[in-house]
Amino acid sequence: MSDVDAWMAKYENPMKPVVEAVRAVILGADPRMGECIKWSAPTFTFGGNLASFNPRSKKHASLLFHTGASIPGDFPHLTGSGEVARTMSFADLAEVEARRAELEAIVRAWCALKG
Repeated sequence: MSDVDAWMAKYENPMKPVVEAVRAVILGADPRMGECIKWSAPTFTFGGNLASFNPRSKKHASLLFHTGASIPGDFPHLTGSGEVARTMSFADLAEVEARRAELEAIVRAWCALKG
C-alpha cells in the first residue's frame, strides 16, 4: 500500500469520493504523474510539485496548484490572480466529470513543461 493509499484509507471527510475521483483523473492523465504525502496531504508530482489537496475542506475538493500561474494554456477553472499559485475546486462528482478534460489538459501541459 502506498503512502497516499494509506492516507486515503484513514481520511474521513464528506468530500472523500470527490477527492478520490480527482486523484484518479490526475493520475490517469499522464503515466509520468506521481503522488506522495507532503504538507500532510496528497501531492501530485512530476518534475516538481504540481498540486496538493486541501484535506480540511468539507464543502468541496480543493487543489492548490503550487506554481499554477506558470502552466501554459487557458484553463477557466484554474483560479487565482497571484503571481504563482492557482486553485481548482470541485463541489461534487458531477463537477469532476464536467471538468475532467480541463484537468487532464492541465496535467498534460504540466508534464510537457517539466518533461
